[in-house]
Parts: sequence; C-alpha cells; structure tokens
Amino acid sequence: MNRFNVVMTSPALAPAAVSLLEAAGCMVHYTEAYPSGVAIAALAADVQADAILARQGRVTREAIVASPRLRIVARHGVGTDEVDLEAAALHGVLVTNAPGTNTAAVAEHTLALILALAKDLKPLGQAVGAGAWRGAASRTRDVAGMRLGLVGCGAIGRAVARLAAAFGLEVAAYDPAMPAEGLPAIASASSLSGLAARSDILSLHCPLTEGTRGLVDAAILSAMPAGGFVVNTARGGILDETALIAALDSGQIAGAGLDVFDVEPPAADSPLRNHPHVLVTPHLAGVSVASLEAMGVAAAECIVLALGGGLVPPERIVVRA
Repeated sequence: MNRFNVVMTSPALAPAAVSLLEAAGCMVHYTEAYPSGVAIAALAADVQADAILARQGRVTREAIVASPRLRIVARHGVGTDEVDLEAAALHGVLVTNAPGTNTAAVAEHTLALILALAKDLKPLGQAVGAGAWRGAASRTRDVAGMRLGLVGCGAIGRAVARLAAAFGLEVAAYDPAMPAEGLPAIASASSLSGLAARSDILSLHCPLTEGTRGLVDAAILSAMPAGGFVVNTARGGILDETALIAALDSGQIAGAGLDVFDVEPPAADSPLRNHPHVLVTPHLAGVSVASLEAMGVAAAECIVLALGGGLVPPERIVVRA
C-alpha cells in the first residue's frame, strides 16, 4: 500500500530512482514535459502530494500550498531558480538539490560548444549539406592559446577549467566566492568587466539570482575583444539576449553557444533559434545517461529520507523545513 504521493514534474524518471521511491512506499505521479505552474499545482492538489520531484517547469507558491501534506521539493539537478524558495521557507517545506550529479556532463557540453564554435562546425556543415565545399578563405581557429573566461567558478566552472587546460586554453575566472589566492591553473579576475576584457571566450557558470539576472549585458559584451565567443550552459536569464543579438549582428561577438534561454522553450520566431552565428541545444547540457540516473537517485534519496524521518545530507539542503 502506498503511503506517500510524489509529483514528478516530467514524463519520466530514471528506473533506479523510481525503484527507490516505490520501495519506500511512494507512488510517482508524472506531468507532461515542461508543465505550467498551474498544472503542477493542480496535480499536487489532486493527489495530495507529500513531495514534488522538480525537474521541469516552475514550482510556484500555488504548487507549494496546493497540498497541506507537502513536506519536500527535491530538485532533479542543482539550480533552484524555478522553485519559489521564499514560499517554501514560509510554509515549512524542505527544498533540496543534487550537487555534483551533472558536473561532468555540463562541463563536457561546454567544451563541445567551445570547440564547435572555434571550428565553425555549424556553418561548414550547412555549407556541405547545401552542396558547397570549402573556399580559398575557409579556415577555423585553434583553441590552444585562446583565453577562456569563466563567469562563476564552482564545481562546474572548475571542471570546465580542467578540460580546457587539456586543450591549451588559458583560463581565468570571476567569482566573488573564489579564494583570494585563486585556484591552481585558474587566474582570478577582480571584476566581471576585467574578465571580459581578457577573454576570447566567455563561459557562464553561475546560478540565476536577482543579483545575476542580466549580469552579462551590452557593456560586458562590448568589453570583450572583438570577434570573441559567448557560451551559456548555466541559466538563460544571466545573459541579456537582446544585447547578445545586437553584438552578434555587429560582429563584436563572432558566435554564441547556448544551451539555455530566458524563456524555455524559446519562441518559434526567436532570432536565436536560427541565427547564423549561434549554435543552440535544448537545455540538455546536464542530461546524459549517467547524470540522469545520478540526479534522479539523489533527489529520490532526499525524498525518502525526508518522508521517512531520516537526515538529509546537509550539502543537499537549500531551504530547511
């Protein structure tokens, strides 16, 4: 007999995570992909959710108060910007995340975007597909010797730095939380504008908060050397998309690799979808076979512990009940 109801804000969950929840007496109720906050709240109310396992869509205040039984919102990943943390704290609902579970996947995806931009893979592939071949002026860039600037230097930023060093990139970072003495093989910039001025590639790896929304704006893009690249595998709201489009169209920025957008999915007529100098992926940098299982299991563990009276690892707690 099921003792607990868990709302999963996605159509699927890794089998290992499902098994963990079911063994603890939980029934998992799935939503459609990218459900609205209204849909999540409606399902939570309908099943009287004890837990929400949040992967896609916004867990709003309405969703948090929809079920008086709700005790935990467990993030399927690291970022918590799509959970109303203030409402959770106000109503005594625990919020957890799964640090480290997708670090390798996001770092690898970031390097893939950097390499694809430097090697012009999108336009060259399109040209060959259209029947053309290389011309006398065709050439790509070597990443060795290029300067990579990391906006944020947590676990993912540091993993990117390690991979980048293997390709010969020079790495610097701006992060107010960095140790004063810096980190091995990563130079420390004292300001974001200073980092931009010394970066051929600017890669974003900080959380989306009110303080970082629109952080990389027209002024920061203008501070970069002309012809640089921007890569965002963090959150769309950190990068001013209007400013990016203007910088791309002017040639100040030669190309961008975007896995995330301010509105997801972006509008069908968004110029970023088909811009000739933009390489896009559908917010899946952290989605690999291994990371999906790791994120799901970590979130399920938090739910089982919270509902069963166990102790959730403190490094996973974002909001205490």
